Amino acid sequence: MARNNTVIVDYGLGNLRSVAAATAEIGGQPEVTADLDAIRRAERIILPGVGAFPLAAQYLETSGIGSAITTAAGRGVPILGICLGMQLLFDRGNEFGWSNGLGLIRGDVLPVLRTDEGEGLRGTHIGWRSLGFPPSEGRAPLFTGLKADDSYYFVHSFSANPSDDRSVLATVSYGTKDLVVSAGEANVMGVQFHPEKSGSAGLRLLRNFIDI
Repeated sequence: MARNNTVIVDYGLGNLRSVAAATAEIGGQPEVTADLDAIRRAERIILPGVGAFPLAAQYLETSGIGSAITTAAGRGVPILGICLGMQLLFDRGNEFGWSNGLGLIRGDVLPVLRTDEGEGLRGTHIGWRSLGFPPSEGRAPLFTGLKADDSYYFVHSFSANPSDDRSVLATVSYGTKDLVVSAGEANVMGVQFHPEKSGSAGLRLLRNFIDI
């Protein structure tokens, strides 16, 4: 395989063309596929997604794609989840009831707002936002070279709640709370925003990913 071969998982619920185009633009060699062997053998994997958690989770399970992704994760393949794809990396999602995710990052996916937090805020977090980073010795490799005032495009009604604060890679402020918008454990990472729609900053993040 070529050094920058990147499998973009096709499970019917992602911005496949725009993610593939952005990956190609920064020098990657994207392969959009649902083939289980290709996913298992991938050098790196992007799991995009737009839609409902339970529908996506059920399809990943019944199709065998979820098992193929976890097999690849187990051998150290870098994996990037985007939007719903990030949420699916977690243990569970509470959209129309609880559904099991891939369990690659510990924690749950919950509504952006509780019912008592709605005043003055929309239940869907949408628009361009800059990121905040947890205090540490340095940012995660995914964010190397990105500036504090870079902004990224969001549209989501559910957000990740990692069990371990050390899994948090980036946040955004929304009302009085901080939403976790990037999380990772070892070779598995996710972003709630859409790098493929986030201009030069999003392209730099994808470049960082394929360089991991």
